[in-house]
Amino acid sequence: MNRESYRDIIKSMPNPGLGLGLRSKHFNYILEHNPNVGWFEAISENFMDSGGRPGNVLRQIAERYPVVMHGVSLSIGSTDPLNREYLTKLKSLAADVKPLWVSDHLCWTGVNSLNTHDLLPVVLNEESLKHICSRINQVQDFMERPMVFENPSTYLTFKQSTIAEWDFLRYMTEETGCGLLLDVNNVYVSGFNNDFDPAHYIRQLPHDRIVQMHIAGHQHCGTHIIDTHDRKVVQDVWELFHLAWQLTGGVATLLEWDNHIPEFEDYHAELLKAKEYMNTFATGSAPTKLPVENNIAVSNPVDFLVSDIMW
Repeated sequence: MNRESYRDIIKSMPNPGLGLGLRSKHFNYILEHNPNVGWFEAISENFMDSGGRPGNVLRQIAERYPVVMHGVSLSIGSTDPLNREYLTKLKSLAADVKPLWVSDHLCWTGVNSLNTHDLLPVVLNEESLKHICSRINQVQDFMERPMVFENPSTYLTFKQSTIAEWDFLRYMTEETGCGLLLDVNNVYVSGFNNDFDPAHYIRQLPHDRIVQMHIAGHQHCGTHIIDTHDRKVVQDVWELFHLAWQLTGGVATLLEWDNHIPEFEDYHAELLKAKEYMNTFATGSAPTKLPVENNIAVSNPVDFLVSDIMW
């Protein structure tokens, strides 16, 4: 396929509504109760090498619900050669699960074949853009489907970066036909840490390329924010979600929760708060303020310096 074909596929992606990240703590509850959830997002690496119960559970859930595969090890920004063994396993899992789409992050995760299991930020300039677009094209051709890439949370800005992240993402979609996963919480975290306006970031994105959104909780440490995924969504992130919902016209939205994971009913209840901010798009009214949760101390903040790696 060429990038125009990928672009057409991205534009026709379905909107399964509100979804939850699939966590092993909730396996039994989901299988026993068939909760009223639109879809589930599975961390690809947790199932690629599993022939036991996790793989069996995922297949059962995929028979009942739409599923999306979300990876953390593609390392699209690395200078290492693409890992063909990893891609083969990823493609095989996708053939088995038949996900709506397959996503990963705009990041690199290691060098010299060593995986840090962190989502490390990339330099945003013309050289890295050309490099990353070439790798995305190779991955999409191998996978025989368009990929979807998420904006990571960041804690620094490289002096060598000459392109704003929102422009980099737009150019990336234009050159490859890939889609975007807009992590609203990551935009808020990165905006605070790197001193940019998160609302401006969201307004500048190519909204027709966004097929999914993430919402999540974070820890505010005063001088910086850590993307911990271990608590409820704060008010400012809900309001950014409302803006993103308006600008995209509404796309599949998922709540991530990766540490101090609550019982399924509480997890689901937090996701359903999104309906209030979705409904305001239809009515045009301002969202009712939701209570802001007090911050919960993280025992070892260093463990959470990069988001989404909760294996």
